[in-house]
Amino acid sequence: MATNYTPEVEARLRADAEEIVARYPQSRSAIMPLLHLIQSEDGFCSPRGITLVADILGLTRAQVSAVATFYSQYRRRPNGEYNVGVCTNALCAVMGGDIIWEELSEYVGIGHDETTEDGKITLEQLECNAGCDYAPVVMVNWEFFDNQNPTSAKQIVDDIRAGNDIQPTRGPNKVRTFKEISRVLAGFEDGLADEGPAGGDATMAGLKIAREQGWSAPQPTHGEESSD
Repeated sequence: MATNYTPEVEARLRADAEEIVARYPQSRSAIMPLLHLIQSEDGFCSPRGITLVADILGLTRAQVSAVATFYSQYRRRPNGEYNVGVCTNALCAVMGGDIIWEELSEYVGIGHDETTEDGKITLEQLECNAGCDYAPVVMVNWEFFDNQNPTSAKQIVDDIRAGNDIQPTRGPNKVRTFKEISRVLAGFEDGLADEGPAGGDATMAGLKIAREQGWSAPQPTHGEESSD
């Protein structure tokens, strides 16, 4: 299948794809990381990227598109350099997530899954990010910004627009671009997995109390069968 990539870019993508496919006993199992690889190049699951993935895996474009349209992390039009997601699921919503979303959407001038004219920011309403102990949570390219409010969320987009580095509450010392993060999701590590703080006080509170009290998990009695 012919793509519109330059020979140099296509050769590089195919070399990366070969490394990805080699991780799996069946080649079609590599479809999801390959779509992230395409996003690391094009910023979305482009038609030419869909064609390339189909050719590499011996699938039809329709089969590849079926996966790309099912999962929300795959984009079918160019995504912003920074994907700013506001959690509006139950706990974050009642803790202020709904207000953050309303004010931030008005402030940036776009709605859900829309991108600013300069291509810097795509705004998204997110479902639960498993950060409920820090609600309300905003995520930028899937890095956590905990305990947010409308003012702090607006500061995030102001910094993005100004070209300033933005630092998540947990994780690496700055948020990488959508394309850079997409390459990590494709399986090419950037060496930053252990950079910065991980679980904070709210996450570790239960473990701390258990250790202070000398509690431990109950151990099964000899011969006791699991109920699972």
